[in-house]
Amino acid sequence: MIDTALRIGLVALLVYACGRIVFPFAGILVWSAILAVMLYPLHLRLAVRLGNRGSALLLGVVGVVVILVPMVAVVASLGSSMFSLLSSLQSQGLSVPPLPPLPSWLVDIPLVGQKLAETWVLVTTNVPAALAKYGQMVKGPAMWLASFAGGLASGELSFVLSFAIAAVLVAYGMGATEFAGQLLERATGDKARAVRLVTLTAATIRGVALGVVGVAVIQSLLIGIGFFAIGLPAAGLLTLAALLLGIVQVPAALVTLPVIIYVFATEATMPAIIFMVWTLVAGLSDNVLKPLMLGRGLEVPMPVILIGVIGGMLADGLLGLFVGPVLLAVGYVLLMDWLRQHPVEGGPQIDDPAP
Repeated sequence: MIDTALRIGLVALLVYACGRIVFPFAGILVWSAILAVMLYPLHLRLAVRLGNRGSALLLGVVGVVVILVPMVAVVASLGSSMFSLLSSLQSQGLSVPPLPPLPSWLVDIPLVGQKLAETWVLVTTNVPAALAKYGQMVKGPAMWLASFAGGLASGELSFVLSFAIAAVLVAYGMGATEFAGQLLERATGDKARAVRLVTLTAATIRGVALGVVGVAVIQSLLIGIGFFAIGLPAAGLLTLAALLLGIVQVPAALVTLPVIIYVFATEATMPAIIFMVWTLVAGLSDNVLKPLMLGRGLEVPMPVILIGVIGGMLADGLLGLFVGPVLLAVGYVLLMDWLRQHPVEGGPQIDDPAP
């Protein structure tokens, strides 16, 4: 018993010591692993011509350049908008550009329509009075958004490091796959089940990372190009809102339609029409991208994705926005697989109760 306790204590001490070293990089390492799994099929195709190391280096460099350039623009705009908003709220010097009146159907909504119209008129005609009346309601969220924007710079660095680490993991993909299989085989005691779990995990990561997060990133970048080109004052914030809606599978029209109305009210007719066409096409691009990128047979409920997005963003900021839904989807799929395989007490083993 003493020898057993000593072994367990030494193992626990080793795990604790290693955990203290790895924990600060946990988010980056998880996202790097997700990127590596997502990019590995492409790496296998490129490795035929470029070799193993050449393909991994190309993926790392291209990934950093493609992600870093638009992210710097979005993050810089978002940070500037957030700090400007916070400063204006604190000094009560916020100014609002001329806004069109509310549609009549919106004013006629029972209970809230008249109150909404009064608030709209107050904001558009007397901003200091509106801040004095409603400022306390928005200062809390604005402070949180400013703090979130302040951490975006570290999020950019995390993305760069993640792609660099993912390139290394891709180069050693075979060894990483064997290690994951051996680890799961030791945990489950069944080699066939371990191989199936590795395959299921990889398929889930690729399905969510490409079909949900990847589509949302491409769509939001296309929408953001229009926002920045037309010169919207809060283009970064609106692009982030489009990204969030895309990840949780909500139509981007919730963001783009009010922006189109605003652009028609403040810009010349021809630029507004060009902006409208581009924005509508970009907003509908997910209908083309999803069939190309979404994994077939992957069924992860949207509440799981939504909780992963919100929880990941609250926990790890910008990086958690991408890691959260993928990680939670993997956990959900593995849990459902375990429930299907769990033997019923006093009865036969359930193979697959899915309809």
